[in-house]
Amino acid sequence: MVKLTMIARVTDGLPLAEGLDDGRDVKDSEFYKQQVKALFKNLSTGQNEPSRMSVETGPFVFHYIIEGRVCYLTMCDRAYPKKLAFQYLEDLKNEFERVNGTQIETAARPYAFIKFDTFIQKTKKLYQDTHTQRNIAKLNDELYEVHQIMTRNVQEVLGVGEKLDQVSQMSSRLTSESRIYADKARDLNRQALIRKYAPIAIVLGVVFLLFWVKTKLW
Repeated sequence: MVKLTMIARVTDGLPLAEGLDDGRDVKDSEFYKQQVKALFKNLSTGQNEPSRMSVETGPFVFHYIIEGRVCYLTMCDRAYPKKLAFQYLEDLKNEFERVNGTQIETAARPYAFIKFDTFIQKTKKLYQDTHTQRNIAKLNDELYEVHQIMTRNVQEVLGVGEKLDQVSQMSSRLTSESRIYADKARDLNRQALIRKYAPIAIVLGVVFLLFWVKTKLW
């Protein structure tokens, strides 16, 4: 069965819409929603992920499609047919683009298209029972195949993002430390110059002072 549905803008991970009643029958639904948001964040970093992919997480699978800088994602039971999950997402994509296509790039606040929930709930009901004549026909439809869509584990996908974050943090730390070392090096060079030329300056100062005193006395 379809458990969760979320739609986000890929360029910045901004959530645009979701199924408001989704997840009520899912234990730890907030945990899975956080995973979805982490996936959206990964996609917004510009990682070269496929435009269609399935991501396994516990007893469920996230299925998503990316089209026109928008990611349409649903979470289903592992036993739910992959083909129906992607057909469901295609239906959402077509309607979302038709209704909100011109406003997607300009949306500035989260869940700007929350009213799309009405269509999500209506469409989800059509796909819940895999044994209806309609869904059996879709499963037998050879025009839309999903065998080539990659399936990965959520830890593998999110792990890539975590490593990238670590690399970024390490790079920033090294840059900061390099500046500190450069400042310390300049201080050491300055101190070395002072130690080298201070005695000479003192001697010259003493000589100049003696010469000045001599000229005053004579």
